[in-house]
Amino acid sequence: MANQQVQPIFILPEGTQRSQGRNAQRVNIMAAKLVAETVRTTLGPKGMDKMIVDSLGDITVTNDGVTILEEMQIEHPAAKMIVEVAKTQEDEVGDGTTTAVVIAGELLKNAEDLLEKNIHPTVIARGYRVAAEKSQLILNEIAENIGENDGALLKNIAMTSMTGKGAEASKEKLSEICVKAVKMVMEKVNGKTMIDSENIKLEKKVGGSVEDTELVEGIVLDKERVHSGMPRIIKNAKIALIDSAVEIRNTETDAKIQITDPSKLQEFLDQEERMIRTMVEKIAKSGANVVFCQKGVDDLAQHFFAKKGIYVARRVKKTDMEALERATGARIVTSIDDLSDSDLGSAGIVEEVKVGDEEMTYVRECRLPKAVTILIRGGTEHVVDEVKRALDDAVGDLSAALRTGKIVGGAGAPEMELARGLRKFADSLSGREQLAVQAFAEAIEVIPRTLAENSGLDPIEIITGLKSAHDKGNKWAGVDVFSGKVMDAWREGVIEPLKIKTQAVSSAAEVAVMILRIDDVIAGGTSKDRQMPQMPPDMQGMM
Repeated sequence: MANQQVQPIFILPEGTQRSQGRNAQRVNIMAAKLVAETVRTTLGPKGMDKMIVDSLGDITVTNDGVTILEEMQIEHPAAKMIVEVAKTQEDEVGDGTTTAVVIAGELLKNAEDLLEKNIHPTVIARGYRVAAEKSQLILNEIAENIGENDGALLKNIAMTSMTGKGAEASKEKLSEICVKAVKMVMEKVNGKTMIDSENIKLEKKVGGSVEDTELVEGIVLDKERVHSGMPRIIKNAKIALIDSAVEIRNTETDAKIQITDPSKLQEFLDQEERMIRTMVEKIAKSGANVVFCQKGVDDLAQHFFAKKGIYVARRVKKTDMEALERATGARIVTSIDDLSDSDLGSAGIVEEVKVGDEEMTYVRECRLPKAVTILIRGGTEHVVDEVKRALDDAVGDLSAALRTGKIVGGAGAPEMELARGLRKFADSLSGREQLAVQAFAEAIEVIPRTLAENSGLDPIEIITGLKSAHDKGNKWAGVDVFSGKVMDAWREGVIEPLKIKTQAVSSAAEVAVMILRIDDVIAGGTSKDRQMPQMPPDMQGMM
């Protein structure tokens, strides 16, 4: 019995690879840190851009964190979890994606140092959770209030979000446009401020310069009138929105019509014409002089509309139809028979305008529009795309600031104040959680440190200068990346919504805790169709 060898037992399928314990943690943390390092250089006013070329040769030039990570098509499972942080930040606020990812990477980097000291991962996780909760309290304490009437502060928020992006050269004009657009679509419901950024349509059109970007108090459609005989401009427009086709409907079942007499053929064609004419007459009878149709419009119907002087655009997107509904007050109608005067919306002017080399339809001068359009112009496709991303961030920041009514200074000031508060809090703790909270505080300081590094400044000198200023009670002391000195971010107009900071810290802490608690990675066997992500040579244990 003693000489018999024990038969090995396999519980996983052939080809499955497994990494356990310290090695699994090391590989996951390495992957997360690599993702953070990728976007770290894009942070701040002097952050650099990335050029990403996809498999089809399409080029994206951007410094927007979430765009970079999505375009990179990351495969590593732990790295994907960090990308999710950026996506959450984008969905919740619209800005601060790079901040969230960089903090998550730094939290894991500091956790790795604690793991080397044989501190158990669950102790670190508990300390991080406690620190994240305390962070929310500290950030809310230092935040200042803001309302819709604080125009200068709102403009500064928009300008801060655009600094360091492609739209920076025209940030004065663009910030005014964003503030005006957000105020137009803002609504008060039960005393709460509601802003749906979907109601601000960002329409791109290559041509002109970024300075030519304009706010249209209504909707801009990438559509032209369907018939050249229709008027190019309609004043005091009465607008009908129809989501069914203005043409003869095909029968539901296959049908064959046999005609033996030529006169019967003429009768058949006349009947078709009468049906289309009846449809046009019903629409005209409602008082509509502009029609936007979600589906097709028959050639004959186009002719009848043109004769009646009605402006028609067809195959309008569903999202555009809904935006038109909010902007003009019209109701989308499915059945033409049910169309009446009460379903019509109104606009001061509906006109066809040539923008660049294409015709577009402007619906403007709407009374109290709840949907507006920002028409973005720029010299090339890449410029227009990057300006659109910058405006997306600005609109998200303004919406977040007005919804929560709280803002903080920028330039790394809130992070330094938060780190200072967390260190004080750590002193009140006992046990190993204290080390985790201190590591959390150090991780938060990565933001001002990165701002300094990306600007070619000495990070140690900047951090010590900031610590000194904050200890003296200047809570808005931040990095002036242009002069290399410490400045009062609030006085200099560098302002951000509180929501960016609270969301970034909570998301980063949650994902760091989740990755820390993984001690066993089981990867299914590779197939011809699915290659497992490649690891560095010394980290093949995971895959």
